[in-house]
Amino acid sequence: TKEKKRHMGDTKHFCPVSLKENFVLYPGLYEHAAKYQEKIYYFATSEYRDKFLENPEDYVAHNEPIQAPPLRVCLLGTHGAGKTTCARQVADKLGIFHIQFEEYLQELILPKTKEKVGPNFNEEPKDDDNKIPIPSQELDNFSQTMTKSEIEKSKQEVELTDEEEAIKANLMNDEALPPEVLDNIVLDWWRKEPFRSTGFILDGFPRTLDEAQYLSERGLCPDVAVYIQVEDSDVLDRLFPPRLKKWKERQYKKMENKKKLKDLKAKIRV
Repeated sequence: TKEKKRHMGDTKHFCPVSLKENFVLYPGLYEHAAKYQEKIYYFATSEYRDKFLENPEDYVAHNEPIQAPPLRVCLLGTHGAGKTTCARQVADKLGIFHIQFEEYLQELILPKTKEKVGPNFNEEPKDDDNKIPIPSQELDNFSQTMTKSEIEKSKQEVELTDEEEAIKANLMNDEALPPEVLDNIVLDWWRKEPFRSTGFILDGFPRTLDEAQYLSERGLCPDVAVYIQVEDSDVLDRLFPPRLKKWKERQYKKMENKKKLKDLKAKIRV
């Protein structure tokens, strides 16, 4: 009852310093409260409270009410739960950006890797039949020349920076992304345009406890966190048919390659 009677500041129970500097509605704590012009303000940390008291006019409303930030949503769920489908619909309906986190990571290293990396993209086995030597000196010399040039070209393409190596390791082996790498990726969505003024739905982040703690330490609070829970059978029904189709296409391609190789060998013998 006493709390209701109190005259709260322009940002109500949210920290005015977090709103001003990070454009984030971060709930303040009662132990970090301060009074200014007969109004009570709550702050996320004692440091923010001290910063407010040094120059409170920078953080209070003057001629117009303080603008609230746009909607920011974190959408979580297991692989195959339908996060991306739901996120696209929500983003389209609310007019906010849709960010698919793992797809965004792929795009960051795609110019150098030339193809997507990770367990879902490395399923096609290497065809050993293509390694069968063809009894032709001319073709052998040609293939050696091509192999050397391809190796040199691939070496040039695969020279990744430390940040790109960390992203690749995360996509390939689920190794944790260092905070400094996350700083270069995640901070922009909260602090830079066009995301800052439009809002977004972040699909598939945070994925681990460390990533959730990272958001908390940086003061990056989503307004809503949604977890999609589905039965294992539903995930199987959704993911199995396209993977079976992909496997059949690989088998067909493998048989075609074997046939071409057989015809080529017979032609060389003739």
